[in-house]
Amino acid sequence: MRSLLTRGCVVLAFLASSLLAATPAQAVIVIVDPPPAGQMTIQLVAMAGSGCAPGTADVAISPDNSAFTAIYSAYLAQAGPNIPVTENRKNCQLNVSVNAPAGFTFAIAKVDYRGYGYLRSGATAQQRANYYFQGMTVGAYANHAIGAPLDDNWLITDEVPIASQVYRPCGEQRNLNINTELRVARGSSTDVSYLTMDSTDGSIQTIYHFNWMRCNAK
Repeated sequence: MRSLLTRGCVVLAFLASSLLAATPAQAVIVIVDPPPAGQMTIQLVAMAGSGCAPGTADVAISPDNSAFTAIYSAYLAQAGPNIPVTENRKNCQLNVSVNAPAGFTFAIAKVDYRGYGYLRSGATAQQRANYYFQGMTVGAYANHAIGAPLDDNWLITDEVPIASQVYRPCGEQRNLNINTELRVARGSSTDVSYLTMDSTDGSIQTIYHFNWMRCNAK
């Protein structure tokens, strides 16, 4: 695996205003650390978008319930001579069902996005993402510029401040929607450039880290 090159950290302050939802009145939430040891499962319910044709994405939970991964195998945006403009932008929306241990709820605390970039001088590229629970406000995208020239893996990290983390309402089964997007523009370059969320070294995993809380009835 090539060394990781591009790193970024963006505070998703928009979550505080656009995604906050009240916890049901009958619930009291207490922060849990380490994660609960009970059974947890995750299932990819649906996928849509030009960056994730059926069968090219999947999800998996970590053994310690601290994170899950979204795995892409054919997610590529490219620009250059003889490449249709429809290839310049690719997107993917995943709808994920998370079954948490009884009595617990969770929020997304941190996300690590990984991929590979081959960007010629003069080209520009961008990765965008947001995520929200079903039935809640979609909110704004976090945007990440990826600089050229580049011929290496890239890594971008979003960290959500504790005060801005949005927890799934206690006692409700709401799926998590994950929206991502890759863009590449040719700019002044005369060659082909591309950006992926997959790799010739194997599938790239985008990791979503959980914070857990306990729901206690009053």
